[in-house]
Amino acid sequence: MQQRRLGKTGFDVSEIALGTWQVGGRWGDAFSDANAETILNRAIDAGINFIDTADVYSAGMSEAAVGRVVRARRERVFVATKCGRQISPHVNAGYTVERLRGFVEASLKNTGLDALDLIQLHCPPTEVFYRPEIFGLFDDLKREGKILNLGVSVEKVEEALKAIEYPNVTTVQIIFNMFRHRPAGLFFEQAAKRDIGVIVRVPLASGLLSGKFGRETTFGAADHRHFNRDGAAFDKGETFSGVPYELGLQAVEELKRVFPDHTPLALWALRWVLMFPQVSTVIPGASRPDQLDANLAVEGLRALTDAEMAAVRDIYERLIKPSVHHLW
Repeated sequence: MQQRRLGKTGFDVSEIALGTWQVGGRWGDAFSDANAETILNRAIDAGINFIDTADVYSAGMSEAAVGRVVRARRERVFVATKCGRQISPHVNAGYTVERLRGFVEASLKNTGLDALDLIQLHCPPTEVFYRPEIFGLFDDLKREGKILNLGVSVEKVEEALKAIEYPNVTTVQIIFNMFRHRPAGLFFEQAAKRDIGVIVRVPLASGLLSGKFGRETTFGAADHRHFNRDGAAFDKGETFSGVPYELGLQAVEELKRVFPDHTPLALWALRWVLMFPQVSTVIPGASRPDQLDANLAVEGLRALTDAEMAAVRDIYERLIKPSVHHLW
C-alpha cells in the first residue's frame, strides 16, 4: 500500500483509506457490528492505516466499531471522525463552543480512544467558517490532549479556502472525482501552499462511476440515492456528486469508451483521483468485504495517460460542468 503525507499533520497515511458511512451495511440497512468489524480488520490487514468515520454514521455505531477494532490492533491506525451534524436544524446558530465540545467528548467516549487523531467539522453551514471562536475551541481541545488535529469536511470550494486561513486547520475533506473537477483549481493550489492534507470523499459519485448502474437501477427508500437527488435531506452534491442521474449515465457510457479494457471503471475513477499529487488519501466506502477488495485493486493499476486525462476532462467540460461547477 502506497502512503502519502497528510499535510501538516505529519501522518503518513495509505493513499487508499476507508470511509465508514455504510461500513455496517448498505445505505438504509440495519447496522451489523460483525460486518463492520470484518471490513475494518480486512482493511487494516491490507495496509490501510487511515479510517474516516463520524458521530452520526449509524447513530454512533460506526464510530464505536472503528474504536473497538483499532484498539484491538497493534498497528498504528489513524482515526478521523467528524462532529456537528447532530445539530438540528443544521444551521449556523446551532454551532456553539459548548455544543461542539460536547460532541468531541462524546466521540472520545464512543471510540474509547485516549485522543482523536483528527476531528473534522462535518460540513457546517458556510457562515460557520467565518466564526473564529468556533475554530479557537479546537486549540483548547488540543492543549487538553483530547485531539491531535483539526480538519474540516466541506461542500464548497469557497468553504475550503476560508477554512485553511485558520492556522490550526490541517486537513480538508472534499468531494473530488471525474464528475467534480473544481477543487483541482485554486483550492489544490492553496492547499499545497499551506501544507493542507486533502482527503477525497465520494470518489465514485455514490457508485455512479462504478459503471454498474442503468436507467432500470432502483435504490431502497432509505437510500440517499433514492430520496436526496434534489437535496431533500442534505446537500444534493453528496448524492451522485449533484449530477442529474440520466446525465451521469450518459457520461459514464462515454467514459467506458475511454477505458475499454476489462478493468472496472471504478478503478480508473480512483486512479484518476490519485493522479493529483495534492491528494493525500481517498476514502471510498464499502458495505461488503468484496467491495473493499475491489477498491484496493487500484494499487496495481497503471497511471492514466495524458490522452486519457484529456478525454476525461473533455467529457466533464461538455456534459457535467454546466450542472455542477458553479454550485460547489
